[in-house]
Formats: sequence, structure tokens, C-alpha cells
Amino acid sequence: MQRPELLAPAGNLNKLKLAFYYGADAVYLGGKSFSLRTFADNFTDEELAEGIAFAHSRGKKVYVAVNIFARNADFQQLPAYFQTLERLGADAVLISDLGVFRACREAAPSLPIHISTQANTTNAQAAAMWQELGASRVVLARELSLAEIADIHAENPDLELEAFVHGAMCISYSGRCLLSDYLDGRSSNRGACVQACRYRYEIRTSECKNDSWTQVEEDEKGTYFLNSKDLNMSAHLQELAAAGVCSFKIEGRMKSEYYLATVVNAYRRLLDGGDVEALQEELSCAAHRDYTTAYMLGENSKTVSYENSQTKGTCEFIAVVRGCEDPEDGSGRCGRVYAEMRTRFYEGDTLEILSPSDAFGKKIAVRNMKDSTGAPCTDAKRVQEVVSFDCPYVLREGDILRRRR
Repeated sequence: MQRPELLAPAGNLNKLKLAFYYGADAVYLGGKSFSLRTFADNFTDEELAEGIAFAHSRGKKVYVAVNIFARNADFQQLPAYFQTLERLGADAVLISDLGVFRACREAAPSLPIHISTQANTTNAQAAAMWQELGASRVVLARELSLAEIADIHAENPDLELEAFVHGAMCISYSGRCLLSDYLDGRSSNRGACVQACRYRYEIRTSECKNDSWTQVEEDEKGTYFLNSKDLNMSAHLQELAAAGVCSFKIEGRMKSEYYLATVVNAYRRLLDGGDVEALQEELSCAAHRDYTTAYMLGENSKTVSYENSQTKGTCEFIAVVRGCEDPEDGSGRCGRVYAEMRTRFYEGDTLEILSPSDAFGKKIAVRNMKDSTGAPCTDAKRVQEVVSFDCPYVLREGDILRRRR
């Protein structure tokens, strides 16, 4: 069986580098236009060049989303954009729209094409058609079961299949939604979704004299009646691979660096044979909604999180490691760690290490803390100040320190 690819989101250049540091094999990202995550930082052409070069120097891949549903005016700029991506060496583009597909084939014939999940590929015949047109991979619709995926693979054994394994899900079929456009004038299908499905809804009771508001309730469970749970397939990765999925995709181009590091680290360790139960618990350390396997295991009527929009997670993001000072005793251990503060912490606090190294999960008691000038301090309260304190472990830039709630 082919080793599955771990595919992570990259909302900007820092997140791209972080995803690779924590073990991703590839990232997907968007440029400043034509991508379905307008509110992510996204990449200029110069940043694309740097990100692709960074990835390739490490044997990694970069896939660029060009997955809007295009209008006529978009085709004035699309050919030149595809030629830029081809020249920069992008490993593939993600496309939903047949017209965009055609424009890519004509403008940049050597650029590999992956079919976005927005194209709603739910059957073997559609997958075969995309392959006949020249696509090398299809990102399957999230509404499929493992059995259906296996059938698609059996009928298209030479076509790469990619599937989401973790992250936010859309209440609408494979993301095709008009709610954002209707309520806020921002089109989901052109990358500007405001996630109106996550709102807490109320209705106006017009019969009352005071024209008051009341809660919307569905089965007396609450008001978040459009709020999908988050996908979590961490316990079923072997089954996905056996069904023919070659790329495991994590959602979240707009998620935080801490979220990205936590989730990529957990899935990398799972794919490398780590403890499944412990790593499933690890996935609760970052903010998330209630988890679901969606439809992978068959029909499922419990995919909506009625009670709340999102939980904070069991851990709090405290600091990013910016360097480590080795002692002069030749032990090879770290003497002091330099950490960029993100959440206030104090002398004496116990922090936990998030790292792709063996330091993962180990704890540090903050001792002998100094501020950015080297003066002793007991309170790290200035946002993004780099403070230092004693550390018995070797840490690297990009490691994260967190605190259990």
C-alpha cells in the first residue's frame, strides 16, 4: 500500500513553513485571487515563489487552489496566472470549474490539475470523466462513505483520490452555499464566505406587542441549527488508505498557527504509528467543534452541533520558541529557551511542549525568567516580547509552549 500523503493548509508563508516543520508532506494554499478563502492572508506571486522553493528544497509539495466558480471577467487574468504557477513550479492546481479547467490546460499544459471538493465528485463515473479530461487527482466530496470511496477507487485504480480527514465542515453540499451571499452579499463560491451557518439565530415574534425576539430551537437542543460538527477521522486512517485514499487532507487555511501545529503534529504521529488513543486526545488541545466521522461510516443524522459554536480546547497557546541556548557542559541539552509570548504567563507556571521532536508532551517549570533586555522578571505580560528561562530539553525554533486549562 502506498504511504499516504499528509496534506496541510497554509494560509500564509509562516504557516507553510510551520506545516512542513510539524510533518506535512504537502500544503495547499491560495494566491491573492481565484481561491475560495479570500479572508486568509494568502500568497503574492513573490511569496508563492519563496514557498514553492522552500517546499521543494525539503522534498515537499505545494498545491495552489484556483477553485472559484468563475465569471466571464475572470478569464482575462486566469491564463497569465496559470502560466505564473507553471513557471514557479507549483506541483498542482485545485480546480472546480470546467471553464477554469479548460483555461489551465490551454495556458499551462504541463501544470497538473487536481479536482477540488467543490466539484462534488460523488461517483466513479464523474471521477473517470475528470481523469479522461486530464486530471491526475480528485478531492472527493465529504458526503461519501468508505464503501463508496472504495468503489470509486476500484473503477479508477490509476486516479489519485484525496479526502478530508479533519476540520470544519459545511452545512451545504460540498460547500456549495448561498447563505453568505443572501445575508451579507459575500459569495461563498467566490471565496468570501462569512460562515453565516455558525451564527446563533433568533426569530422575531411579530404577534407580540413589543415585537420581541425569541430563540430558535430545534428538538429543544439549541439555536446553532446550521452549525456542522468538525470532521475527525483520526481513528480510521488505515481504513481510508485501504479504500484507496492516497492523500489525507486537513482543513483550515484560516486557522491559527497553534491549531495547525497541533493537528498536523497529531496526524503525522498517527501516520507514523503513534498511540491512537493518546493522539485522539491531543486533537482536543486546540479549539474545535464537537467531532464527527460525518458519513464515512455510513448514514449519520448527528452531524450538527446544536449546543455551541466552538470549544476553546484543553490547552492554551502560550509562546513560540525562537531559540535555545546550549550550556557549556557538553551535555547537548538546552540551557535556556527563548520564547515569544502570545498569552500571559508567570514565573513558576508549568508549560507543556508541542514539538515534532522527542520533547513533545514534556513539561517545563518556568524558572529564572528574564525579559528581552536580560533583566529578571516574574510576569511575561508584553505581547510578543521574547523572554527566556531555564529549560532542560533541546527545543527548536517553531516549537510551541502551551498551558493546560
